[in-house]
Amino acid sequence: MSRGGVFLGYHFIDEDGSFVLEEPDNSSYLYLPLVNPAGVMSSITPDGHGDNKLSQDEFLLPPVSACDLHGQAPSRNFWCYIRGYGPWSVYGQSAAQESRRYTDHAEPVSMTAGPFWQKIMRTCPETGLKAEVLSFCPVTDTKAELMKITLINEGDKPISLVPLTAILLFGRGADHIRDHRHVTSLLQRFRITEDGIVLTPSMTFDERGHQVNRESYGVFARQDANRHPDAAIPLVDDFIGEGGSLLWPQAVVHMKQNDLWKSAGDHAEGKEGIAALRFAEITLQPHKSTSFQIVMSYNDDGKEYLNRERMDEAFLQMKEYWSMQKSILFKTGDSNFDFWMQWVTMQPQLRRIYGCSFLPYHDYGRGGRGWRDLWQDCLALILNDPEQVRGDLLSFFAGVRIDGSNATIIGSRPGEFKADRNEIVRVWMDHGYWPYATIQLYLDASGDYDFLFEKNTYFSDSQLQRGELISKKQNLTPDHQLMTKNGKPYEGTVLEHLLVQQLTQFYDVGDHNHMRLRGADWNDALDMAADKGESVAFTAAYAANIGDMAKLLRHMKEHKKTDKVWLAEEILLLLEVKAKQYESSDEKQQILKEYCEKTGSGVSGKRKAYPVEKLASQLDWMSAWIQNHIRMTETVEDGEGSLWFNGYYDNHGDPVEKSQDGVRMMLTGQVFAILSGTATDEQVARIARAADRYLYDQKVGGYRLNTDFHETKMDLGRMFGFAYGNKENGAVFCHMAVMYAYALYERRFAKEGFKVMKSLYEQSADFDSSRIYPGIPEYFDPDGRGMYTYLTGAASWMVLTVMSQMYGVRGYKGNLQLLPQLLAEQFDRDGCASVTFHFAGRKLNVVYINRNHLEVGDYEVEEILLDKTKLSFDFKKPEIKRELIKDLSKDEIHKIRVILQ
Repeated sequence: MSRGGVFLGYHFIDEDGSFVLEEPDNSSYLYLPLVNPAGVMSSITPDGHGDNKLSQDEFLLPPVSACDLHGQAPSRNFWCYIRGYGPWSVYGQSAAQESRRYTDHAEPVSMTAGPFWQKIMRTCPETGLKAEVLSFCPVTDTKAELMKITLINEGDKPISLVPLTAILLFGRGADHIRDHRHVTSLLQRFRITEDGIVLTPSMTFDERGHQVNRESYGVFARQDANRHPDAAIPLVDDFIGEGGSLLWPQAVVHMKQNDLWKSAGDHAEGKEGIAALRFAEITLQPHKSTSFQIVMSYNDDGKEYLNRERMDEAFLQMKEYWSMQKSILFKTGDSNFDFWMQWVTMQPQLRRIYGCSFLPYHDYGRGGRGWRDLWQDCLALILNDPEQVRGDLLSFFAGVRIDGSNATIIGSRPGEFKADRNEIVRVWMDHGYWPYATIQLYLDASGDYDFLFEKNTYFSDSQLQRGELISKKQNLTPDHQLMTKNGKPYEGTVLEHLLVQQLTQFYDVGDHNHMRLRGADWNDALDMAADKGESVAFTAAYAANIGDMAKLLRHMKEHKKTDKVWLAEEILLLLEVKAKQYESSDEKQQILKEYCEKTGSGVSGKRKAYPVEKLASQLDWMSAWIQNHIRMTETVEDGEGSLWFNGYYDNHGDPVEKSQDGVRMMLTGQVFAILSGTATDEQVARIARAADRYLYDQKVGGYRLNTDFHETKMDLGRMFGFAYGNKENGAVFCHMAVMYAYALYERRFAKEGFKVMKSLYEQSADFDSSRIYPGIPEYFDPDGRGMYTYLTGAASWMVLTVMSQMYGVRGYKGNLQLLPQLLAEQFDRDGCASVTFHFAGRKLNVVYINRNHLEVGDYEVEEILLDKTKLSFDFKKPEIKRELIKDLSKDEIHKIRVILQ
């Protein structure tokens, strides 16, 4: 991020962001995703731990949580029984190697990795045998994980050895890691083939209704060109032996005991499985090598990769595929930051595949993507290619209920929604905020205002009145669609869906006339104040949405898109309200109740025209009322020049944040007070001082989510039961920290925003402290370790902030705006900083040229050249018209030089 930045631990080695890490096995909890478009979701550690699955019900390898990465034997292993030496694991996973790890006889180990592959290199000093273990997934429709093991004799004497795989086979759903683990093992059926072992359970075990199983799981292997295994053991008990273990299996230690080894055509059943595939003894001459191709797959997929050349081709194809996915590339004065950002830009794509489940730290949920997550993941995807996500954005609106709440889990099929992953009646009051914020970004990036008039259905289930009522009489359709009184699915425009979300939320208030907290807001751990809790933080956030919708409507009218909008007639109940009624929380609640009761069993299907200017004026009133109310009632001062906003009320109806008797401050309320414009410029400066004084901790990565309340606050949320400094209770929670930076930049407090971003980057990149691969985690714990890596909304907001705020490169009403806020230290020695990206279907390279190394605030855009053509522009808001960009060739990268003076 600044010139001379360095990493501790790993170092980058190429333009793809590949890196080398020495002694990776001396760091706990490291894992890399291995993934492909076919749906394989794997995780792998430097010593072979991790799992592999297609879904919650289809695990090829045993499911793991983070604590299993060091507490259990690995799920992948490969052994060499070396004559005259004994058992040796290419992953270092033998009892003998483990005992030597922290002695002078420890084996040299290094790792090279990239998106999304790893190669482990390990040498046995006593014999000179070196192993290289390459792991990745092919980027085809093949449901497989591939592993190539190369053995090299680096000594000066021949080495005789017997090689064999040892890969655990689980072959069932994650629930059975404890629920009926033994019983489900009785269903296992193993078949030995020429190339490996296939597990096909007899049935899928489900006490609600057992089914015939049609899924198989296999491990296959060959040596070099075409040498098959000569024997196999499919059962763990037989492999480890009585009293043995996976770290010292008797089948390897006592290689001469051959009576348990089986041949092609043999079968086994009724126990836990392993793919132990033994090859014939070989002798490696000095400086010679041999390789083994291993395929872990579903339903016999991927056997073509048992050919060495095909596997090598697949590896190169995989590297090229993931390199092509990185469509935003930054260049600053710190090349390490640039490479690190490449990994961050990939994280939203991982969330699209994994959701918030299926990696070791993400051991909650059963798959599917959460409502809030999918909208925020789209932020980064929109920056890459708005057209790519248009269909997804439209389909998401089918999850909105007519009462403004929504289904919280999105299924694997377009338009598939579930009320909640745990079947709990729950309303997150922030959920209506994110769709509009995301759609606004989409409209600015694409100029596609016709999108607002696309239609979709509403979600309908037994939850009514924003979760207040459960109806068993509800007439539900198979697709959970809201029906009209005459029995037809009702469809409303995207604009109508967005209005319903904002308007219902405006009236859903508590005693202090701020929006009710209900089940929680963005902070899921504020989940114990459903009765009297209020979220001032997101009340401010909604005020921004409502005000921005008014501007959007006027823009559409101005450009003759429409002078009226058609709305379901029931929605007019929320619009025909006098401003004086805003002052009464009771009246607002009654208005919402009447609306919910009128729409609870369906809608009439009739639509009414509503004048755009009248609607925009109504929204302006609502937004202004909220902001004024918060400014008048929720400021907290410490008497030393700092100020912040109270962000919450607890379940006793008391304000949560205060300055007396121990400062209580939370970051979320400050973020949305700043971002929404509720805080004045003078207040923003005072909030920043308060955050620096009470929340900033450089040792753990920057700004904590809250101060220590020194209380298990049972009237607000589970977070206060967590040890302070962890997760939502006072950790540096990267998602909200990045949003704090974004808010500061949005208000032109660039230096303060940069401090936030730099702290997060440096903590992530300091491997000695964070102990994570490149990327941004969910949070940093009290020791500064990065936690919950990869699957975090912080990544989308990091990309969005760097792109649209630091670089100031963003869409604005369909045009390309250029408003940089880069600090002097972010430019290279020549005074240049650049970003390569797609806009309007063209590939662009924006280069900012700051020859005099001026500081942010001291420079302005002086000149813009598109390729070699000098452009005219508005100096207050420099931008390039969309039509000009669309006239450019699609076949080349077009350079935009921006001179700063």
